Amino acid sequence: LSLEPLDAGLEAEVTKVSNSEFSTVLKTWNRTSKPNVELQYKLLKLLSSKGLSVSFPIGYGFDKGNPVLLTSFDGSPIQKVNIPIFKTLAQMLTDVHRLPLEEFEHSMLRKHDFISYFFPAINEHQDIKNLLENLVSLSNMKQDRVIHGDYNLGNILHKNGKYTIIDWTNGQLGDPRYDIAWSVVLARIYVSERYGSMFLESFLSISEYSKDEMELYEAIACLRWILLNRITSLPKGKATIVRVKKILKNNVHLNENIL
Repeated sequence: LSLEPLDAGLEAEVTKVSNSEFSTVLKTWNRTSKPNVELQYKLLKLLSSKGLSVSFPIGYGFDKGNPVLLTSFDGSPIQKVNIPIFKTLAQMLTDVHRLPLEEFEHSMLRKHDFISYFFPAINEHQDIKNLLENLVSLSNMKQDRVIHGDYNLGNILHKNGKYTIIDWTNGQLGDPRYDIAWSVVLARIYVSERYGSMFLESFLSISEYSKDEMELYEAIACLRWILLNRITSLPKGKATIVRVKKILKNNVHLNENIL
């Protein structure tokens, strides 16, 4: 077997494990986060059995007390995007949202308090908290569909013409509008405003959501990015803050002072 470290997020180490016949990915949560890997395994197994574009789960367990998950190797993160790719990615996430809840075991359907789960340490940032609570109260949020929780280009792999959604650590019952808005906001910040708008249009064309309600959910998602940027080291390039300021300026629910 050969071992090759892969790019990972803040919570785990990821290793490609290969021989001449196959490749797999071993994810080890050896930092502060200790998720329920059995739940992730079962979720991936179900989504995979329904033909959705997710990694195939091979096994799960513990290594020196650290949760580990072994899955198929599904390629590399997307390097270039265009309208057809965004349409494909929008359809993939929408297919997840449309999966009937009857397909899931009751224990797999976690529902968290939205603000405390997605906005850590929010009580220490009263300016964000006040605005956030007001927006959530206006949002008519419904946590009644399966969401990914962190759908972005870094969590979508490409191999031989196929796209695969990875990292289901935040998979739970939630509101698809937030799931979409988070992915669109990250596209606006890390790709471009133009491509972020294209991504949003791709979602709107296959859903019943309006631009107005999605603008509100984008405001909520942008507040999450700003909070995370305050409490941890988010990746930033030369244009990142400029793009964030543009979102704040153009969104009717936000203002630049919050940055």
